[in-house]
Amino acid sequence: MPFQIILGDITTLKVDAIVNAANNSLLGGGGVDGAIHKAAGSKLLEECRTLKGCATGDAKITKGYKLPARYVIHTVGPIWEGGHKKEEELLRSAYRRSLEVAKEHKLETVAFSLISSGAYGYPKDQALEVAVSEITSFLEEHEMTVFLVIFDRASFHISKTMVKQINDYVKKKYLAAEEVPGDSIENASNRPTSIKEGHRYRNLEAERRGMREDDKTPHPREFIIEESRSLEDFLNDQEDTFSVHLLQLIDEKGKSDVEVYKRANIDRKLFSKIRSNPNYQPSKATVLALAISLKLSLRETRRLLRRAGYALSPASRSDLIIEFFLSNEIYDIHKINEALFYFKESLLGA
Repeated sequence: MPFQIILGDITTLKVDAIVNAANNSLLGGGGVDGAIHKAAGSKLLEECRTLKGCATGDAKITKGYKLPARYVIHTVGPIWEGGHKKEEELLRSAYRRSLEVAKEHKLETVAFSLISSGAYGYPKDQALEVAVSEITSFLEEHEMTVFLVIFDRASFHISKTMVKQINDYVKKKYLAAEEVPGDSIENASNRPTSIKEGHRYRNLEAERRGMREDDKTPHPREFIIEESRSLEDFLNDQEDTFSVHLLQLIDEKGKSDVEVYKRANIDRKLFSKIRSNPNYQPSKATVLALAISLKLSLRETRRLLRRAGYALSPASRSDLIIEFFLSNEIYDIHKINEALFYFKESLLGA
């Protein structure tokens, strides 16, 4: 699980190291800094005093003491002053130096909170962009599992334009779907007007038909809505298992194994299982992550999903969000995961 965005309290994580967004003195402060010092106990402050502070953009390491984490990496992010005083450069340095320190100490699991996005005033959407960019760039060259810990959803911001585009796409797909049994023009006013309403609408309709949305029994309309399949597609689907078909695609695309599993945000061990077992049964999230890594078209993605026994569902908000990115040829899995996290859906890959 190379990179995950999770909701939680960083002081409770049992990882090799948590990263403390500290001030230059390293003697404790408010927010995450204060919470870490409180959870670790007084010995953390005693060790911090021996470090003689830390420059903005740099990082230093201490023991974790009473924390579940073995170590604390202390880094200092910039104070936001309008973006014209090298704030981005310093923030990127804070992430890089923290990861370098973790690598120097041979750490395998590291957890960050969003540096500088609290009292230091760095715009939250820009702080997220820098965090994801620096962490994923590091992971392209190194094997490590990194968590970005969001304390509450109110502090997690993505592009308003992206949110609107996704909302519009999902609303359009909900409304374009074939009318379910019992639906009529008279109750059209009850149709969804947003992602949340659409999700609730589909659940109610599913219940009315005596089935849950997560029921894996296919409904006839899914076969109607699915793009028409040629005889060639059908025959091809009978030939190879998911694993065999995936490896063929990797060869056709001219990709290396490392490139594929890193772009899919899955770890080397999982990919090795897929490669070594022709009959390996992956999760749907893993299949979608690999499709995104290989930059498959929507049609190619559906074919790969069928090899593993899955399909994109027009009643699934998560599937429609992913379909939005595939349709627009946006193959950055971390951008997709940011959107899924924002809409409270499960992430891909990790």
